[in-house]
Amino acid sequence: ITPSESISSPLTSRASTLNLQALFKGVYKGLFEWIVKKINSELAAESLSNSASTGVIDPSTWIGILDIFGFESFESNSFEQLCINYTNETLQQQFNNYILKKEQALYEEEEIRWINIEYRDNVEVLNTINGK
Repeated sequence: ITPSESISSPLTSRASTLNLQALFKGVYKGLFEWIVKKINSELAAESLSNSASTGVIDPSTWIGILDIFGFESFESNSFEQLCINYTNETLQQQFNNYILKKEQALYEEEEIRWINIEYRDNVEVLNTINGK
C-alpha cells in the first residue's frame, strides 16, 4: 500500500465496538505493564541499596496486597488482576468497617464483655490505589 491508498474494512456496529474495546484493553494493558515495570525498577534500586547496608529488606520498598482469599503470586500481574484485587480489598474494607469496627464500638458502648479482635486495616492500601 502507498501513502495515497487506503484500505476499507466495513464492520457492523457490534464488531466496531468489540474492536474498539480490544484497542482500549491493549492500551491499558501496555500502560499498566509500563507503570509496574517503572515502580518495580525504582523500588528494586532502593531496596538493594537499603538491604546492602542493613541486610534486611525495607518493607517500604515493596507493595503487597492481601485480598480476602490470601496472597496471590503470579509471574506477571495484569491490569485485570489489579482490578480484581482492588475490588476484593474494597469488599474486605467494608467487612472490616461494618463487622469489626462498628460491632466492637457497639460492645464498648453497651459495656459488653468481649475480647478485642486485632486486625490490620487495609485503608492505606485502598487510599494509595485511589490516589488519596
